[in-house]
Amino acid sequence: MSETKIRITQVKSGNGQKPGQQATLIGLGLNKIGKSREAVATPEVRGMVNKVAHLLKVEELA
Repeated sequence: MSETKIRITQVKSGNGQKPGQQATLIGLGLNKIGKSREAVATPEVRGMVNKVAHLLKVEELA
């Protein structure tokens, strides 16, 4: 069974956000605008992405 991957790109700053949202960005491996990371789309990662969706751009990878 193949794993679905997503590319997560930070498009807005975490400055001024709640501390939990800033920690979530760090947990996703993002700390600067324009930085991208590929991750396996597990329920845990999806939940983190949903928490800070207003700061990210998410793309599904084939």
